[in-house]
Amino acid sequence: MSLAIETRSLKRVYGKKTALDGVDLSVPMGDFFGLLGPNGAGKTTLIRILSTLIKPSSGSAAVAGFDVVKSCNDVRRQIGVVPQAMTTDLDLTAREVLDIYARFYGLSGKKRRARIDELLELVGLTQRSADLVATFSGGMRRRLEIARGLVHMPTLLILDEPTLGLDPQTRHVVWDILRKFREESGLTVLLTTHYMEEAESLCDHVAIIDNGNIVALDTVAGLKAMIPSEDVIELSLSGITPGEAESWITSIEMVHSCTARGDDFVVSVADAVSVLPVLLEGLKTRGATVSRMVLKEQTLEDVFIHFTGRSIREEGAKKVSFFIGAGVPRKMS
Repeated sequence: MSLAIETRSLKRVYGKKTALDGVDLSVPMGDFFGLLGPNGAGKTTLIRILSTLIKPSSGSAAVAGFDVVKSCNDVRRQIGVVPQAMTTDLDLTAREVLDIYARFYGLSGKKRRARIDELLELVGLTQRSADLVATFSGGMRRRLEIARGLVHMPTLLILDEPTLGLDPQTRHVVWDILRKFREESGLTVLLTTHYMEEAESLCDHVAIIDNGNIVALDTVAGLKAMIPSEDVIELSLSGITPGEAESWITSIEMVHSCTARGDDFVVSVADAVSVLPVLLEGLKTRGATVSRMVLKEQTLEDVFIHFTGRSIREEGAKKVSFFIGAGVPRKMS
């Protein structure tokens, strides 16, 4: 199987701090791969190594078969990078931004113009191609930066928190662009994100990194299957006292817990499909009326909490320089 990313015992140390501690990772060509982790877990260090901005302390890493240390120029031709921070020049037009980057990668005049037209159409900026970037919204700038990262037709596109700070509608527009381009080109994508919905919606496989180690890696469904199964049923009841309802619900087989909050109840169960008929029939027999019922299955957020001991929402996305990193020395190697 051809690999877009391969690391073996990859380690990176900054003084006394170990940012990566023997990471083994294999990402096949064409995969949409998500990398999740708390702040300081090693995500940015890993993508900076893959982007040839820093060298490993030990171990190895390769992109499309090229070693990131021995063949760094070949690696740079294989990757497109969209860093977390907006870095497009505000004094250029959208077309000028893409033209400059296409020239950097040696695209000839006719091929360059055709590629730029294709990408402007893809990201919905054809009508704004002659406008200064300074006049663009945050979502438009992000779409332009994705086009910029794709201008030289890379094998691997690295996206570091690509939708951070964007409103939900714009975020979905960016997702649609990424899906469309990947379907048409077979591009491999490496995504870091703090949005669980983003990872669930886009990624074929997800790795969770914590304290410099990959602690879990699988499909989203596979990751959910790794943790103890538990569904949550939320109910709003009337016609029954909270104490009576809580006591009876807790007595049902396969109910792990029941928490009452006034007339609202949160019920944790082993198997909602089996429990629901018993629960609803029993409540009806006891004269209770169900005015609201919501079934919540396990999410990627639950998986993240299971493996890291904290919610990614509690962390929040920490804005860092992709080129310098978070809290590490400014020396690049």
